Amino acid sequence: MKDDNPYKLTGEIALITGGGTGIGLGIAQCMLKAGAEKVILVGRREEVLAKAVAGLDDRASYAVQDISEVLEIEDFRERVANEHGVPTCLVHNAGVNVRKPSVEMSDAEFMSVFDVHVRGSLALTRAFVPAMLGRGSGSIILIGSMAALMGLPNVSAYSIAKSAMHGMVYSLTAEYSPHGVRVNAILPGWIESKMALDAFEADPERRDKVFGRTPMNRLGKAEEVGTAAVFLAAPAASFVTGALLTVDGGASTGF
Repeated sequence: MKDDNPYKLTGEIALITGGGTGIGLGIAQCMLKAGAEKVILVGRREEVLAKAVAGLDDRASYAVQDISEVLEIEDFRERVANEHGVPTCLVHNAGVNVRKPSVEMSDAEFMSVFDVHVRGSLALTRAFVPAMLGRGSGSIILIGSMAALMGLPNVSAYSIAKSAMHGMVYSLTAEYSPHGVRVNAILPGWIESKMALDAFEADPERRDKVFGRTPMNRLGKAEEVGTAAVFLAAPAASFVTGALLTVDGGASTGF
């Protein structure tokens, strides 16, 4: 019997970078719950990926790859296709950050952030999107950031890279959407994690500032980003492309 639920991911194979922890793992969990045929977690650390997959069901697998190594991406595409299947959905979640004043940041440090968020995401897209275009359907989801919407100190490389990702959404939407491939971004706010909680414990003033800036007066959860990703990947969002969806408790518009 045909499933008419527009929020189901029946038949979808999602490749999720940075999928071993945090938001990436939350997205994987939500996509499996929504009926995805398979999720493929991608990251640099095999032990992290193996642990994540062990906590999911047998529709989850992993592939080790540093996406900033753009010259390896074509070989990676072949490996994924042969060992896991051809993705119908790409989730660009992998990320790194350099926290320091811009005047103290080296060019190498800046490029280390840009190479993951921008060059890596684009290389991965170029590798996997031809199959989507040939099929006439597919979904690409970039995990952006509200750091591209407001000024945050000491994260200039991250903010600039995320701004470029948002530009990528618009450009690739214009290229791919006429051929049935949708491109969107999710912009998470402050999401609950061990790292965030430890940082707040060490710096209560920062915690107060974050909560004071967030109208919903709490941190988000990884699964709340995950359910947004499910929506964007599902038939329910069949006319949604070129969107920047904030999942931030109102922080980007709050005072």
